Amino acid sequence: MAATLSRRRFLKVGGAAAGTAVGALAGLGVDLRPKQVRAQQLRIKDAQVYPSVCPYCAVGCGTLVHVVNGQIVNIEGNPKSPVNKGNLCPKGAATYQLHVNPNRLTKVLYRKPYGTQWEVVDLDWAMDRVAELVKKTRDETFVETLPNGKRVMHTTAIFALGGATIDNEWNHIHQKLMRGLGIVRIENQARI
Repeated sequence: MAATLSRRRFLKVGGAAAGTAVGALAGLGVDLRPKQVRAQQLRIKDAQVYPSVCPYCAVGCGTLVHVVNGQIVNIEGNPKSPVNKGNLCPKGAATYQLHVNPNRLTKVLYRKPYGTQWEVVDLDWAMDRVAELVKKTRDETFVETLPNGKRVMHTTAIFALGGATIDNEWNHIHQKLMRGLGIVRIENQARI
């Protein structure tokens, strides 16, 4: 007659065996704590910590960014955040790799007006070009007063679209910049 082993009995026996093995290894001087935890503690030992927000989705999970000598050395969930209480999804947990990626783009594709071919250009050049075009468009389309004499000081030729993860501080700066330029068409992706 074959003996039956219940699930409860299996877990009791298995747990006792595992506990005995761990105890025996610890008695031999084997440290079973993950070495990764110690390496992490050493990496962020003297770091300045800055609270931030995960850049990926509209949830706005809180993160802590650890910086040493101006370099990001770690990004983790913020346990004080009421949104995520320190937890991050796989994308949020990979935010550090986003910042230290050696394959990070420094070049972008650019196509001249009426051009048919894309050119590879430096990211810095492209950002300067965007700034030049914003200034040119604003200067060419800025309206100080309407024909009836009402002072408006705006341009309707530029539209600003914010992202869903923009926090209050960034929204404040973004709004100040856009309104300072006289842009009145301002929207946020979180509402679309």
